[in-house]
This record gives sequence, C-alpha cells and structure tokens, in this order.
Amino acid sequence: MRTDDLIRALAADKVQPASVGSRLALLPLALLVAGGLLLGIIGIRPDLGAALMAPVTALKNLLPLALGLVALILAVRLARPGVSVPVAGLVVFPLVAAALFAYGLTQMQMADWGRGLMGRTAAFCVPAIVLTALLPLVAAMRAMRAGASTDPQRSGALTGLACGALATAIYALHCNEDNPLFFVTWYGLAILIVAGIGAILGRRLLRW
Repeated sequence: MRTDDLIRALAADKVQPASVGSRLALLPLALLVAGGLLLGIIGIRPDLGAALMAPVTALKNLLPLALGLVALILAVRLARPGVSVPVAGLVVFPLVAAALFAYGLTQMQMADWGRGLMGRTAAFCVPAIVLTALLPLVAAMRAMRAGASTDPQRSGALTGLACGALATAIYALHCNEDNPLFFVTWYGLAILIVAGIGAILGRRLLRW
C-alpha cells in the first residue's frame, strides 16, 4: 500500500536513479536498431544536407529531436517517488509547431491547403514512426520499471512521448515532405499515438 512514509523512504534512496540511468543504456541501442532497420529499408533522403539549410526543414528535424530529449529527461526525473516535473514547459513545442503550421498556411492558396496537409506519404508516415518507436519504448519502459514513480501514467506518457519524438527525428532523415501542414499534422499524430501507448503501459507496468 502506498503511504507517505514509504514515499519518503523511496525518495531518499540514492540507488534508484542510477538503476534507471544504467538501464536506459539500452535505449540508444534500441533506437539504433529500429532506426537502422527503418532507414535501411526506406533510405535517407539524398538531398538532406541541402534541405537542412532551409529553416523550416531544419525545424522539422530538430523539433522532434529536442522534444524527445526533454521528455526523456522529465521521465527519468519522474521515476523518483514524490518528484514533480515541470511538464508545462513542454507547451513550447506545440506552440512552435502551431507557428510552423500557421506559416505553412500563409505560403499556400486556401484551395491548396488540403493537398499540402495530405502530402504524398501520410498513410505511410504515421505507422512507420509508430512501429519504429515500439522497440525503443519497450527498452525505455524496462528502464523506468527500476524507478518508483508516484504517477505511473504520466511517467509512461512522457516515456512514450520521448520515444515517439525520437523515432520521428529518425524518420525525418528520410522524409522529403517539407510542408509544415504535412509534418506538423502527421508527425504530431504519430508522437501522440506513441505517448498514448506509453500512458497505457505506464499505468499497468510502472505501478508499485
């Protein structure tokens, strides 16, 4: 049974963070395997270097990477009992995404908004990202189980958010759909799906 005394005792335990951190060593390996498999099949866009010179395309690649790293840091902190994390700070990412989406609208005629939104690869983009995120999510959840989060659902959601965003950053190395209407919508949807899976798994697997 959870009690205040138990929470305080676990919070004082200095072993838990190291345990979570050491187990997280599997996460980069899982990302390497899953990402390598994905890019080995679909390839990296040949003009990636030149494309990244465009600010919008650079943000398309950097934004999910930054989101993934921040969410992972918050998830690791939340693995300690009784610790609160400033998840409100994550709002900067949807705000930047919304600004990119609005910019994309201004760059197209209204009649072309639907075409810009759907792009050419929407049906492939979301499942590719979600599937790429699954192995890293399993590795990250295994690490988080070494902690003792007092909010397992939020811990799981942050872990899923991190894995979904990092998988998106890998997929972006292939994707040549540089319209913000496209990547904000479909990248965002894929990340939210993985975050939702993480929340469900966290509620079941990270309870103590």
